[in-house]
Amino acid sequence: MRRCWRYVPEKSSKPCLATRTRSDSVYPSGLQAEGFKVSMSQLCRWFEVPRSTAYFKPCKATPKVQEQFGKAIKAMIDKDPSFGYRTVAGLLKFNKNTVQSIVQIRGWQVKQRPIGLRPRVEAMQSMEQATDERWATDLCRVWTGRDGWASLSVVIDCYTRELLGCHLSRSAKATTGESALEQALINRYGTLGRVTTPFLLRSVNGLVFTSRSYTRVVKSYGLPQDFITSHCPEQNGRLRGSFERSRSSLSTANGLRRCNMPVG
Repeated sequence: MRRCWRYVPEKSSKPCLATRTRSDSVYPSGLQAEGFKVSMSQLCRWFEVPRSTAYFKPCKATPKVQEQFGKAIKAMIDKDPSFGYRTVAGLLKFNKNTVQSIVQIRGWQVKQRPIGLRPRVEAMQSMEQATDERWATDLCRVWTGRDGWASLSVVIDCYTRELLGCHLSRSAKATTGESALEQALINRYGTLGRVTTPFLLRSVNGLVFTSRSYTRVVKSYGLPQDFITSHCPEQNGRLRGSFERSRSSLSTANGLRRCNMPVG
């Protein structure tokens, strides 16, 4: 018979003795103890498992660490625990892959500081029962006409939706949000200082409200911060309606010409 390139010879039912590493008549101990004589090849055919998988035994050796490298790396880590494997390898002039392997084997990795563990808003309907239970603050961009774009920070009471404080600035810095919060505290309590009954101050996760300067000011007044979930502005929706009212009042008070340009 003439062979073509598609022709594949069929495998024989029994493997060649030259390629076998074990006897084909090896019986499993459990079946042999019960009086059943079934070869390993037959079991592999029943369960559709390759015999190489049944005979496989891992032979990977346990990783070892040379003491000359381990002692030097340990001394460097104990001296300054903040060093990573790249810094240690550079100071000791070792291969960085070798240092990384030794650090992983010995469990000397640098414990990273948790970042972003902020109190999130629960996924449930939020209802206020009284005033000064939760305030909301946010910052937006408004078009002031001749003066161009400006940043507006607003603070409201979520129960009465009363506009407590606002601040208009040319730059969206942390001081803009701080000024709006201080104005709200003055309008509510008449003076600045730690509040007698703490309440939540809800805001977005922007750089202004998560900065060190703003969080320090909020803590100095004894207020806990509450951040909405990322990409969920509806959790701070009560403040959106106040933006239009505050823009209108500020434009009239400051003599600014309003136009129908969108808010950025």
